[in-house]
Amino acid sequence: MSTMPAALTALIADDEPHLAQYLKEQLTQLWPELAIVATARNGTEAAAQIAALQPDLAFLDIQMPGLTGLEVAQGIEGETRVVFVTAYDEYALEAFEHAALDYVLKPVKTERLAKTLERVRATLSAGETAPDAGLAGALQQLLGAQPAPRLRYIRASQGEFMHQIAVDEVLYFHADEKYTCVQTATAEYLIRTPITELVAQLDPQCFWQVHRSTIINLAHLAGTRRDELSRLYVRFRALQRELPVSRAYVHLFKSM
Repeated sequence: MSTMPAALTALIADDEPHLAQYLKEQLTQLWPELAIVATARNGTEAAAQIAALQPDLAFLDIQMPGLTGLEVAQGIEGETRVVFVTAYDEYALEAFEHAALDYVLKPVKTERLAKTLERVRATLSAGETAPDAGLAGALQQLLGAQPAPRLRYIRASQGEFMHQIAVDEVLYFHADEKYTCVQTATAEYLIRTPITELVAQLDPQCFWQVHRSTIINLAHLAGTRRDELSRLYVRFRALQRELPVSRAYVHLFKSM
């Protein structure tokens, strides 16, 4: 039986910097000997760094811009072992278990991460590093079932400053001629992304387009109102402002 090298290296790939930093801190605490050699902000960067650095481990977020974690894993040609960091639901996780893929569920919990690291240590100690041929098929199957990545944070300007805003905090997006307004409960920010692009990136269960220039967050909706001409308006809990709903989208509110 081969022994595990004294010093192992790892890469972390996550498009949310604070989550990457949190995972790095947890790994440092649970596995002090593990050297974090790089942190990638997207899938394309992760693939390039893995090819250049050949780390022993790669902690890959599933949903990243550029390439997904699954696509990055599928393209690895060396012996880097992958641990997926995923927000998949319990049904999708069955596929990971069946394929014997190492994974950590978001939000990352110390106990779960410790168990995953214990399993990774065991496989590395046994000399099992590179994925086998059957794993490639499992990854391909998961790629086919993967949901489209959803926007979770957005960078928006306010005067001369840029801000990182969680989309959950956004009440609505409203476009004018040049910019799209990002309205939270406390402030207004601006982005250049058009409404048509935003719709494709947001979770349709949470965000509804109610006008050609407006997307609303249902989590912040206080209710609706009709005027004397039967035109529909939406109201928000944290804002004394109403927005019109165009006739093409009125049907969305029939169950409300």
